[in-house]
Amino acid sequence: MNESAAAVELNLDGLVGPTHHYGGLAPGNIASQSHRYQVSYPKQAALEGLRKMKRLAALSIPQGVLPPHFRPDIDALRAFGLEGTDEDVLAQSLSEHPDRLSIVSSASAMWTANAATVSPSADTQDGRVHFTPANLQSTPHRRLETEFTTAVFRRIFDDSKHFVIHDPLPATDKFSDEGAANQMRMVSAYGQPGLEVFVYGRSPGSQLPKKFPARQTRAACDAIAHNHLLNPDRVSVVQQTPRAIDAGVFHNDVIAVANENLLLCHSAAFVDQPRLIDQWKSHLPSLRVVQVSEDQLSLEETVRSYLFNSQIVSLKTGEMLLLCPEECRQSSAVMRVLEELQQDSDLKLRIEFVDLRQSMQNGGGPACLRLRVVLTERELQAMSSSILLTPELAATLEEWVNRHYRDELTLPDLADIRLVEEVKVALDELTEILDLGQIYLFQK
Repeated sequence: MNESAAAVELNLDGLVGPTHHYGGLAPGNIASQSHRYQVSYPKQAALEGLRKMKRLAALSIPQGVLPPHFRPDIDALRAFGLEGTDEDVLAQSLSEHPDRLSIVSSASAMWTANAATVSPSADTQDGRVHFTPANLQSTPHRRLETEFTTAVFRRIFDDSKHFVIHDPLPATDKFSDEGAANQMRMVSAYGQPGLEVFVYGRSPGSQLPKKFPARQTRAACDAIAHNHLLNPDRVSVVQQTPRAIDAGVFHNDVIAVANENLLLCHSAAFVDQPRLIDQWKSHLPSLRVVQVSEDQLSLEETVRSYLFNSQIVSLKTGEMLLLCPEECRQSSAVMRVLEELQQDSDLKLRIEFVDLRQSMQNGGGPACLRLRVVLTERELQAMSSSILLTPELAATLEEWVNRHYRDELTLPDLADIRLVEEVKVALDELTEILDLGQIYLFQK
């Protein structure tokens, strides 16, 4: 077996930040908007995320941890036109512009499926792993993430022999990019050359959704495929159905999930879906496609349950694990679909459930919380090992969360200058735990 065939998939999860709250900031994200300004529970949210990471690590799935972004971003408030001391700026934003206070306090970087698009070295013409941090220009709160995300990736994957960290695409409407939440990879084994599928919502002349915005553009998909030096014969750029977006499917990973040679998707996921599936099977004859029809599961129930945002990984036993949010158990239609999947012996699919209520209420499920990075053994050794989850690191992070995070947060709490100091102390300690150096501006 050559080195590429022995590649593994690293799951990079973002730690939920200390200012986790329900801002309802993302148009088209129904869960996020429906919980706007409700009381949030940051400590619970962070511990839920860590429990999911621990479960995967216990199954010998490589698991990494990305640090939260510093929030509230008071410099961003000043860029919005507010003046005075930090305390003055926070107080003014709460009284006059609470939406802006929510924007600069968002903990949405926890959803690392949006952090970047990643192409493994087996797919690229220069044999290196390519990353393009997402510009996330479609929403103001997520647009703030790009610069720090880029810096963190360049710190963790700093060996140019193995890794290329591209600059984000221009933050323009034409190149709107939402990261790996709109990318799938179909392949016989992780380390083999694969078919990279990029999913967009809009392009010139295409039909657009009527209710919610289509965030990803075809131009962004084409640019990333080009910059990543992908073989054009192994790239498929496809359109998400406008009616799925209008139902609340704001990213492809809310309606489709792929792992190695398995694709699990809703029948309303893609424009011209039957033709696409035939095309994908011609590239990968071993591809197994499981489509869930609207008779089985409505688009409304798809969004409510987040079935397709389940995290799917390959186990050393030869099985695949589908890690579903607990909300799936509350849907009889979803449970019927899962029972059928388990009855199919050819799938070798194990199903487990995970409680991520704090993330789910903010619009992100298991798959939103992780970025998939396929690495060979040499590439794994070349990255920073200090962020790889071990039982010892997990215990340290749990203790860190319990000491530093508040139990509850309301919108007025975000204007508390004491919270700002609490966050600085916590993140300063975290950079030592993860051995990342002084990566935050307040540390410099």
